[in-house]
Amino acid sequence: MGRRKLITVLDKMVALDLLRTVLAVWSVIVVIIVSRQFIRVLDKAIEGQVSNETLMTVLGLKTIIASAAFLPAALFMAVLMVLGRMYRDQEMSAVASAGGGAGTVYRAIFLLVFPLSILSAGLSFYVSPWAEARMEQIMHQDKESADLRGVAAGKFSEYSQGDLVFYVEKIDSDKTMRQVFVQHRQGNRLAIINAELGRMKDLPDGRYVVLENGERIQGQPGTVNYVIEQFSEYAVRLDTKESAVTFDKESVASEALASSGQIADVAELQRRFSIPMGILLLSFIAVPLAQMSPRGGVYGNMLVGFLIYFSYGNLIRVSQSWVMNQTIPAWLGAFGVNTLLLIVGGILLARLYGWQWLVVKVREMVRK
Repeated sequence: MGRRKLITVLDKMVALDLLRTVLAVWSVIVVIIVSRQFIRVLDKAIEGQVSNETLMTVLGLKTIIASAAFLPAALFMAVLMVLGRMYRDQEMSAVASAGGGAGTVYRAIFLLVFPLSILSAGLSFYVSPWAEARMEQIMHQDKESADLRGVAAGKFSEYSQGDLVFYVEKIDSDKTMRQVFVQHRQGNRLAIINAELGRMKDLPDGRYVVLENGERIQGQPGTVNYVIEQFSEYAVRLDTKESAVTFDKESVASEALASSGQIADVAELQRRFSIPMGILLLSFIAVPLAQMSPRGGVYGNMLVGFLIYFSYGNLIRVSQSWVMNQTIPAWLGAFGVNTLLLIVGGILLARLYGWQWLVVKVREMVRK
């Protein structure tokens, strides 16, 4: 008798079909989620809080974060879809008639699930926190320099909490502003400036708007004490807002969370751990769940799958909140929801193959 192949034709067929379906579902989910989030970023860009130069960078970082978060959902739905199609086309019946059981199906599915779980662990523990931290840095820098953007031709632009108002009639391609009107308030004194030209310029002590060939009128509103002066060059300093970057727990490196004894850091580590565990456990559940009932159609159990996934996701979030509030111990938050999902998978397997079969398989695993 020849040796059995490590990877069979069935394994390759199921794994490749599953890979194509995962990529399609994953892409759709990520595009939908990132598009909704990106709309809010575009609103900030219109308000001048985010620069146009960083929009694509923020989009890429948000795509990385969403890809890590929704990989378990994409894989879960992909397994249900692939196995549901195999049940519809009687391919599962052919596998069973050839002597293939649950182990055959699990081997073909987990040929892709295991590498994806390792990939998701890297995304969850390392890549996603880096993307979160990088995005917060970019957003913070753009927020600090918001007073340096937003000057548009033909409209009034307000900066420095209303102390500085710009109106520009025209902006050339080299960023030179023409026919500039500036209202500059300094305490109780108000200055009105009209200039032919203006441009942004970085100097050692800050960034300035340098105006050329204009007139400046300064005085205190309500009095007749004012000064009118002509100038060939005049600079108005733009105040920048300097503050430290504050990082959320999602952007803290996993090594720092692991070395910290704070309960909030433990809860965040458990959330990151739930992503690769969710891939393994949801795929484990999807195999018996995908069995198509005679009247259920190809995706007859998809609704049940959605309910299981959303219940699992909500329980993970609730468990994290309970750990942070010290309602439950940290070990229960780490294993409680995952153990519950494992039990649900065992019940589904018993419903499909019978309790006696499940007991025999468990005994065989214990003996090994």
